[in-house]
Amino acid sequence: MKKKNTWIWIVVTLGIIIALIAFLVVEAKKPGKYDSFAQCITNSGAKFYGAWWCPHCEAQKALFGKSVKKLPYVECQTKDSKQTKQCDDLGITGYPTWIFADGTKATGEQTFAQLGAKTNCPVPTN
Repeated sequence: MKKKNTWIWIVVTLGIIIALIAFLVVEAKKPGKYDSFAQCITNSGAKFYGAWWCPHCEAQKALFGKSVKKLPYVECQTKDSKQTKQCDDLGITGYPTWIFADGTKATGEQTFAQLGAKTNCPVPTN
């Protein structure tokens, strides 16, 4: 009787694990809420420069949720916290820094309204 109960628990546990993995795979494939906005920003020619250790960069990314993967993000810091040549050449001294197609820069976390105004992208409502 003990062996039968053990097998039942093994099968139930495996079933739960398989269901959880399937759920995570399906969720990962769903589009993000702000995909079209983030893609529009990318298409506008804007770039988002940041650093892996920067909490404001993380907050800016978090604003986009799953759609962050569509942003035109450029990492400015190496793992030993040295700024890359590309970011040095652009004169980036703070993070996050956005550089827009018209050449203007904005440093610090930007709202959707600010990004929409600079990129002519429709701002998502909520």
